[in-house]
Amino acid sequence: MITFTVDESWDRIESWLTRHAPVTHGLLRPPAAPADIRAAELRLGLAFPPDLKESLLRHDGVELQDGTLRLDHDGPLSGVADIVSSTEFLREVGEDAAEDEAELTEEERDEYAYWPHERLLVTLGIGWQSSDGLFLVTRPGPHHGRTGRYFDETGSSFAPWSGLRHFLSDFATALENGLPFDGRTPLAHEGRLIWDGGTTVVADPTSALDLAARAAEPQVPAAEPAPLAPPVPQADGAYTVITFGGSGFFGPQPELPVQPDVVFVEGIDPGEMLERLGAVPATAGPRTREQARLSADAPWAAHRPMVRAGSCGKGWSYATQEGGDTEFDRPEVLGQLSRGTRVVRLTKQGYEVRVTVVEDGTERPEAGHRVESPREDYVTGPDGQPALAPDGQRWQRIGVDPWPGSTAAYTRLLAGLTAEYGIGWDPADDTATPLASALLLPVLDEVPEGWQPVTEVRDFDLGAVVERTSPERLRSAVAAQLNRLAAETGIDGYPEIARALEQVGRGEPVDLPADEALDLRMRTIRAEARAVRGTLDTASRQPDAAPVTEADFLAWHVRDTAAGALRRFLLLPLPAAAASILNLRMSVHWRDELAADLAD
Repeated sequence: MITFTVDESWDRIESWLTRHAPVTHGLLRPPAAPADIRAAELRLGLAFPPDLKESLLRHDGVELQDGTLRLDHDGPLSGVADIVSSTEFLREVGEDAAEDEAELTEEERDEYAYWPHERLLVTLGIGWQSSDGLFLVTRPGPHHGRTGRYFDETGSSFAPWSGLRHFLSDFATALENGLPFDGRTPLAHEGRLIWDGGTTVVADPTSALDLAARAAEPQVPAAEPAPLAPPVPQADGAYTVITFGGSGFFGPQPELPVQPDVVFVEGIDPGEMLERLGAVPATAGPRTREQARLSADAPWAAHRPMVRAGSCGKGWSYATQEGGDTEFDRPEVLGQLSRGTRVVRLTKQGYEVRVTVVEDGTERPEAGHRVESPREDYVTGPDGQPALAPDGQRWQRIGVDPWPGSTAAYTRLLAGLTAEYGIGWDPADDTATPLASALLLPVLDEVPEGWQPVTEVRDFDLGAVVERTSPERLRSAVAAQLNRLAAETGIDGYPEIARALEQVGRGEPVDLPADEALDLRMRTIRAEARAVRGTLDTASRQPDAAPVTEADFLAWHVRDTAAGALRRFLLLPLPAAAASILNLRMSVHWRDELAADLAD
């Protein structure tokens, strides 16, 4: 690849800006005075790299106002005064790290670009201030003039370019050819240079749910009597037997009580309760608690929630969650369960035990209870202070209940539910009982009814477009953008979504009832994204590679967000839906496409 000189690159940059982004071109400052550059070098006690001098002699930075030349996350180019100010600021900040710096070897300094006193910040970073940005190395040697990045939260690292000349040359090439530059694409919009990040995904991602469907559900093995340990000969010729377990050599090991999160619903049977929760019919069947938890942890479950349901008390059903993402604390779930009836929820999460009552989708705060308890499994020394491990972590006792107050509160509140609502249930009683159970296809999150007007999306003035465009024209243009988003992400390949998009294109209303085809498709897409993410997380802690990849996750994630954008288009005011759709578009050319849609 040809690397142009600094002057040649600036010629190319200015030519492109003149044609496509005249506002940005007009904010380039005049050349710096050579005397100012020499004065800066004397003040800082170093020599500017030749590439930097050449660039400053073309433009002494930029005017800091809307539309100025930004090098994306590196920020605007600094002028001589900015370079001096930023460098002195970082030197002052770096004084606190002087001792740590002295301990670094030359190899470590090279690896981490760690020379706080031998680098110049030549851009103003994201916040247009001295806290971060692109720097040039000024120390003599093989790295002189090399580019790097400094960020106040993560420190310094080398950038891909061996000098500012290479940086400017690649930037000019990206401008001229519409190519990504360091991961993002420079574009012209309304006379200004802006940046956008285009995305591509695999067209046919691996389905974690299909993999799960081909896997076998594990079964709890039949219990076998524990073998006796070999007899130990005694001095008198007799034998004694040592056993290990609940009451063996080391004394009894206390078992913590079974206290799962549980919801009680009045007036419906366990089967209907599972349906309202979103049970997957193919996974339904009777399971003990041990079986349910074993199944929930297996690849067969694909990280979907597992619940068991039964009957209790006078006209009440209940469900306990045995695995997967927590469902019973979601308002959407409680709303589904309480439709036409009432729900009582009892949950225990560490220090907190809570009772929640919901009637026909509306919570009754006055009927709820909340108890907090301190943690009690930390070890203390003779002085009453926490006992600390060598790494500074607090020691904890093993085999004890860390939250005995919460355990007692759960038992007390459960007894109160019996007295107040006639709910008679003991979690220990159903542990070994096979109850109706299933994996869930979780209901979708609620779309918030309230929304804040969005004025800008990805450097685009959406508010102005909404204000000057008729509702009919705006709806047509946003629908076209939605269709493009669906095509980019691949969700237009699902028949349910394709039909909805056709109706949207014709301006027809689209119903989205719960548990119907379109709703189930959207929920399935979300379950795929969750399953792939969970599979990758699990594989990261195991030696074998996952059957899915990060590329699969990205593809399912963008499908999930695109399906969510369709849902918002159907349920929210048009400006809010438009902001969501435009923010998700994967092509960097969406602004031009939107302009064409609005002009049709």
